[in-house]
Amino acid sequence: MKLLDEVRETIRKHSMFGDGDITVVGVSGGPDSLCLLHALKALKRELGIALHMAHLDHGIRGDESRADAHYVEALAQEWQVPVTVEYGDVPAYAAQHKLAIEEAARRVRYLFLGRVAHELGAPSIAVGHNADDQVETILMHWMRGSGLGGLRGILPVQTLGAQPWWSGPPLKLVRPLLEVPRSEIEAYCQRHGLEPRFDRSNLDLTYHRNRIRHQLIPHLESFNPRIRDALRRSARAISDDYDYLRLKGLQAWDQLAQESEGAIIFPLRPWLELHPSLQRQLLRETIHRLRKSLRDINWIHVEQARLGIEEKATGARITLPQGLFLFMGYEEFVIGEEMPLPDLPLIMEGELALKMPGITLLPGSEWRLTAKTIEAAKLPRQVQDNEDPWQAYLDLERTCENLILRGRRTGDRFQPQGMGGKGKTLNDFMIDAKVPQSVRDNLPLVVSPSHIIWVAGYRIDERVKITNETRQVLHLRFVKARQNQRGSSSVN
Repeated sequence: MKLLDEVRETIRKHSMFGDGDITVVGVSGGPDSLCLLHALKALKRELGIALHMAHLDHGIRGDESRADAHYVEALAQEWQVPVTVEYGDVPAYAAQHKLAIEEAARRVRYLFLGRVAHELGAPSIAVGHNADDQVETILMHWMRGSGLGGLRGILPVQTLGAQPWWSGPPLKLVRPLLEVPRSEIEAYCQRHGLEPRFDRSNLDLTYHRNRIRHQLIPHLESFNPRIRDALRRSARAISDDYDYLRLKGLQAWDQLAQESEGAIIFPLRPWLELHPSLQRQLLRETIHRLRKSLRDINWIHVEQARLGIEEKATGARITLPQGLFLFMGYEEFVIGEEMPLPDLPLIMEGELALKMPGITLLPGSEWRLTAKTIEAAKLPRQVQDNEDPWQAYLDLERTCENLILRGRRTGDRFQPQGMGGKGKTLNDFMIDAKVPQSVRDNLPLVVSPSHIIWVAGYRIDERVKITNETRQVLHLRFVKARQNQRGSSSVN
């Protein structure tokens, strides 16, 4: 297929332009942008569009980049296409925002193109990304551990406006050359007598993309000469899969996610019934909504969080990017910044005497602590594998009838079970157990007149554990009032 036919088909398939549109064309002076401009100029009457060239001197290559700007200005005059040429200090922007030069150049360029489009009332910006750029991007994302969203590669049509660094109204970014290989672009330039500028920075192997272009892809071609076509086919298939799963993910989001004051809450039981693919999607969506400035969400963070939700105890905290945390609650988990968990039993002040046996209500909350005694011989076998951090089985004779419930105090110590009777400060234990800072003061402690016997949600004291000599067992369990009402968490 001829290049113009390929461009025409890509534009039609993705509805890139509307009749009467002004389109800003980003023109660097290199072969891709020159080919793009020439092709759109040839098709503009058929497409019903008007063109406006835009060129940004990035302030990186000194005299060479200034010569590029002069070249584009002369070309615009020769081809009778209006043009905007400006200078942007990319190194200064990179230093100010602590970005790599490549990322800073990308942002500054799009901000410039967007401003030009806004001033002209143009709904779209056309750039010259080609099929080889697509292959390089797919490999970059794959090596970074991207999910399906990243493995789609470059999208033919993208909305500029969702990014936090974007300063103008939403615009359509289109890539009419995305299905055209670089070799065809270079041949097109030769065939039409175009003389593109040469950017020697494209040979600089200190740039990650250049190493992929000049070293990795040729090596892969030694295994599969058609590796570029194979990767692009994969990207198209992944894009369709992504769109389908994205739809399913948004449906699950509407059913499960609750947004509240900079945090997002999910009910634990329905979450655990989701397919892992949907769990990953919802985690990515959550991080994206809470941290829109985060461009790439790392697979490792997502997978650690997903597995942690299955494995971590209530009260545990999982670290996510850019100051976000995942907090495990009793019936739900929360993703947000440091905050008290909404569904933990907490002691706000003072102390409460436990009713033994009986039910002790936690004032101002739905939580209650139930206490009852059980013959050791009648204990169910699963007691030794107790998976509920909010219940404890204790040797009744080693506890005391006068138990209280309170929060931590300065100097508190206890002997965590499993440490062979070795004592530890409560503060050190909470740090080691990764108890969230925000709940440490209010985490309920069951205390006898002499010592702490249970740090609720985490560990009992070694001195009250059940042994072969235990005859009577004290069973303590925190439950919510609404759980008892619906009968889902009655005490056994």
